[in-house]
Amino acid sequence: MSIPGSERTAPVFVVGSARSGTTLLYHTLLSTGQYAVYRGEPAVFDLLQPRYGDLSRRSSRRRLLREWPRSHLARASGFDDPRACEQLLDSVRSNGEFLRQVMSALASRQGVPRWAAWGPDNLLLMPWIKRELPDARFIHMVRDGRDVALSIGTEGWIRPFPWDRRDAFLVAAMHWQWKLQRARIHAPALGGDYLELHFETLVERRSDALSRLAQFLGHAIDPAAVEQEAMGTLCHRNSTFGTDRADPVGRWRRHLTPRDVTSIERAIGATLEAFGYECSTARSADARSRASVLYPRWFSAKHALRTHTVFGRAVDPGRLRLDASVTRPTAARSMPAENTRAW
Repeated sequence: MSIPGSERTAPVFVVGSARSGTTLLYHTLLSTGQYAVYRGEPAVFDLLQPRYGDLSRRSSRRRLLREWPRSHLARASGFDDPRACEQLLDSVRSNGEFLRQVMSALASRQGVPRWAAWGPDNLLLMPWIKRELPDARFIHMVRDGRDVALSIGTEGWIRPFPWDRRDAFLVAAMHWQWKLQRARIHAPALGGDYLELHFETLVERRSDALSRLAQFLGHAIDPAAVEQEAMGTLCHRNSTFGTDRADPVGRWRRHLTPRDVTSIERAIGATLEAFGYECSTARSADARSRASVLYPRWFSAKHALRTHTVFGRAVDPGRLRLDASVTRPTAARSMPAENTRAW
């Protein structure tokens, strides 16, 4: 549970499977005016720690801070001044402290009480984050696994094994299931600091969703004010299907083939129903196949290697976007240009 008295300032982590509406939810929070505007993903736990090591060690902090001032993560926070980085070198003793200091400084400069961190993969790291940031709260954005599979499969983000190339949507659906099952394992230990919010509710019944968010976060949310201050994907839809302006809820019904729907529902039907989604095909039980056994083990192995071994040092350095020629942002509430569809 949250530390007493910290309800209105507790950090918020927006998590979920990719293509589940996490960006939409994050921009909704920013549009309330209660949270620091950070245009990016402060990927401390799933990028910086695997790459640079445990920040409780001074050698790890020194490795991080040699590159940090040149990274997009620092530029987006305004925390790229070498003198400020030197202070971090001496004062930070954990990954959580590093994130809190950077984001709290950003919130203070912008004159807002709170900060939120967007990062879908933090879903897999919630117990670790909670240990280092005991007052952290987590909003898990949940979306129909068939819509997620359609989007991820179209984007090609989850690569099937060569012999499963024809089943890209099915493999994406199994990745969705793997993530949501992990979340349900972690959720009981988080108690009242964990909330599941459905994408469909946020899209179709926004007032209901904002009411739930307000109760969970401990501050009022005015739907009219959110609409007036709307930013990011509240103004410009972040969709895989740029030409399809129809309702994003249930898009799978228009784009997936009957074969794809049948195979997906046979594989993840129980999980769909556990999260409140009805299957469109009759099924007696989830199918047990080689793929349904192999892929979850593969996803878990990759996650463990990335998070807990030296292989993590090779984790996608492109996400840092190192650039020695950039200058520090000027306006406190400015939103620096970023070449991503999320904004």
